[in-house]
Amino acid sequence: MPQLSPLAGDTLAQRYRRVRQQTVQLCAGLTAEDMMVQSMPDASPAKWHLAHTTWFFEQFVLARDPRYRPRNRAWNYLFNSYYQSVGPMHARPQRGLLSRPTLEEVLAYRRHVDQALDSMLARGDETASAAVIELGLQHEQQHQELLLTDIQHAFWNNPLLPAYLQAAALPAATTSAPLQYLPGAEGVVEIGHAGEGFAFDNETPRHRALLAPHALANRLVTNEEYAAFVHDGGYREPSLWLSDGWATVQNEGWQRPLYWRPDLASAFSLSGVQALDPNAPVCHLSYFEADAFARWAGARLPTEAEWEAAAAALPVQGNLLDGMPRPPQAAHGTGLLQMYGDAWEWTASPYVAYPGFRPLPGALGEYNGKFMCGQWVLRGGSCATPLGHVRASYRNFFPSQARWQFVGLRLAKDR
Repeated sequence: MPQLSPLAGDTLAQRYRRVRQQTVQLCAGLTAEDMMVQSMPDASPAKWHLAHTTWFFEQFVLARDPRYRPRNRAWNYLFNSYYQSVGPMHARPQRGLLSRPTLEEVLAYRRHVDQALDSMLARGDETASAAVIELGLQHEQQHQELLLTDIQHAFWNNPLLPAYLQAAALPAATTSAPLQYLPGAEGVVEIGHAGEGFAFDNETPRHRALLAPHALANRLVTNEEYAAFVHDGGYREPSLWLSDGWATVQNEGWQRPLYWRPDLASAFSLSGVQALDPNAPVCHLSYFEADAFARWAGARLPTEAEWEAAAAALPVQGNLLDGMPRPPQAAHGTGLLQMYGDAWEWTASPYVAYPGFRPLPGALGEYNGKFMCGQWVLRGGSCATPLGHVRASYRNFFPSQARWQFVGLRLAKDR
């Protein structure tokens, strides 16, 4: 089971309350109507995120306590996501049809479960469930990011283009560190969770990987650099694209990143339509777009082993979610920059099991392992990834066409 990684001085009870409160705080500016919208099958309503993360604790922690009484047993069907071994579930594309239970009932459900967890922790009964509680908190932090990306997509689909939050004051002008390629480690390296602190099962076991000589870009690709690709006809040149990528471009009519306006100078954001910062990282790209840009730039995407070998020696700090999100920021400084935060980074590595991988026992084994097909690994976290949630060995994953997340790219080259 996963190990614990509370912040210094935190008890598990304190960490539980803080993470749970943060989810509700992210919804403070949303109306009940906002929180019911589902703009596409891959997204979920904010109300469903609030309920599902609560169901997780009820199902995998409180259900073991004979003293616990569920709020409503019928909700097991509504708020189960994909745990087939737990029972049947409401169809994912139809979550936006769930006008009942109401938002008030869902918030009362959260309070009901939180009170039961608080009582368990106060009694000192958490020892047997501590690892599952921590897994539940990490799971909730994942949903905090999804809540933000899903509401951005929902607001983008509204002709009024409403803002989730007020735009932060930006400096008069920004600059970005010049693009450089820095030599990466080569030879045999070890990647994967080293055994200290929390990790999901898909980060294990730690194992050896062989790296050929290569170099990594010192920072993420910027809006200005990606705009040059668009102006150069990148979306009209089939030779730059994987076959499925070119078919997607044609079928979906892609001409620029998701949320960019036709003027290529502004984009829809959590703060509504804003001018694009040319030196900030480009984001909301699919794997297909990242791969095509890398080919156009005479480079490639890094492998996840190359990325992790470089990131492992760096502190986990950057533009991560701490309160309310800030948009991706321009890179400043020397050395490898933006390895954590700002935008997730597509890698050239398919999401498959590490050698010797074993999923968690029971229903929790469905958390990661069964998705190891047809997806690509992302690394590093984004401006919507909660602070303290990401680490060098963290493996996020999405299918090739996904582009509503805060995802950009870092270039790599062979040496």
